[in-house]
Amino acid sequence: MSFPRLYPLIDPSVLRARGISIAAYAQLLRAAGVQLVQYRDKNAQSQDILRNAKVIAEAFAGTDCRLIMNDRADLAVLAGFGGVHVGQDDLSPEDARHMVGLERWVGVSTHNDEQVRLADISCTDYVAIGPVFATSTKRNAEPVVGLEGVRRARALTSRPLVAIGGITVENAASVIDAGADSVAVVGALLDLSASPAKMVRRFIEAMPPQR
Repeated sequence: MSFPRLYPLIDPSVLRARGISIAAYAQLLRAAGVQLVQYRDKNAQSQDILRNAKVIAEAFAGTDCRLIMNDRADLAVLAGFGGVHVGQDDLSPEDARHMVGLERWVGVSTHNDEQVRLADISCTDYVAIGPVFATSTKRNAEPVVGLEGVRRARALTSRPLVAIGGITVENAASVIDAGADSVAVVGALLDLSASPAKMVRRFIEAMPPQR
């Protein structure tokens, strides 16, 4: 599987704090040419999630970008998204796979070595490890794993490895060098000094090219 180096997350609570609409941000990400996007909304009701998912899907219509729904495998199917991402307290990867089928991706969050081991023998398409660094965009975040945690995760799984948590343009290359295939970012693309499109380019230019 060829996994995009950059994996942006659309989080409405983060966007609201910066006065940006979901529709506008999705259009900006589309214009930047991103290939993988996750919609993460921990607080909304199902109908609101589906409404926002439709806005995101419309923004990326006609592109090759794969859209991933956080947590909700059922809503991923209803929204026509290309996959679901589950956490340790959500559906198991196997249950998620049963709901979304074989064509959609299933990703799973991990925060320690044992969780990575279990993810590696599950049906997941990719494994996320984090938080790598301290993050302010997720409440009640797990303890920071650091670059060493990324290295250990890389040694424990052959699946595509996504690093998440506090990743910036300045430290993204070190995360890739530690073994991650991709970096997931939320607030880092909303740097007030540049547009999201410019931030996407900065991230891509800062990281080693894919082999």
